[in-house]
Amino acid sequence: VQGGKKQGLKANGGKREAGGGAGVITETEGKGTLVINHSTNIDGLLEVLQRLTEVRGVATLVPGRLSSSKSNAPRLVLRVSAPTPDGFKCIARKGTQVQEVFVVSDLDQETLEAAIAWSL
Repeated sequence: VQGGKKQGLKANGGKREAGGGAGVITETEGKGTLVINHSTNIDGLLEVLQRLTEVRGVATLVPGRLSSSKSNAPRLVLRVSAPTPDGFKCIARKGTQVQEVFVVSDLDQETLEAAIAWSL
């Protein structure tokens, strides 16, 4: 980072995307960052995370590992699971799919939970 701007980002209609590397970083000025590093995400999760980037105090959202479970969640659910050094680990569920979401934020857990409820 040099001069307050990230290097290696290309302009793309109001958004900036990183070229190459392991993932694509989507960033809009004045909002948090959504890191898209998987080709597969739970259906509807990216739209919810995009709304969550609009919350002041949410710096970065990183969808993680996608897996299956035996139990069934009839609609998309996103809940805070555990604190991390930089924010929180959340779990997204829909149907039998489960996906980790890492949130880099300075919000407390209650405020993040309220922001998640708003974004759903």
